[in-house]
Amino acid sequence: MITWDDFEKIDMRVGTITEVTDFPKAKKPAYQIMVDFGELGTKRSSAQITAHYNKEELIGKQVIAVVNFPPRQIANFFSECLVLGIYTDKKDVVLLQPERRVENGRKIG
Repeated sequence: MITWDDFEKIDMRVGTITEVTDFPKAKKPAYQIMVDFGELGTKRSSAQITAHYNKEELIGKQVIAVVNFPPRQIANFFSECLVLGIYTDKKDVVLLQPERRVENGRKIG
């Protein structure tokens, strides 16, 4: 169990995907994505979401991400945020998204 204080340390924000490229050096199929978090700026992420999404449909999609983890190196790429999703039975990822459009950078709580 975590405490409420533990939960409050996690900074989850909404952002819009602005760029998507293939990530051939990743161990599992993934994209390199850029996410606009408004006043927080743009952050990069590696996302294993290729099973359910193609690059073109991801552009402009809003997602929810943890933005206060330290950068994590994945192959030759530094991921600056963790885009959140739900694992299917096959361990594919379905993105978490707001049910309507909101301003980039809004805090999840």
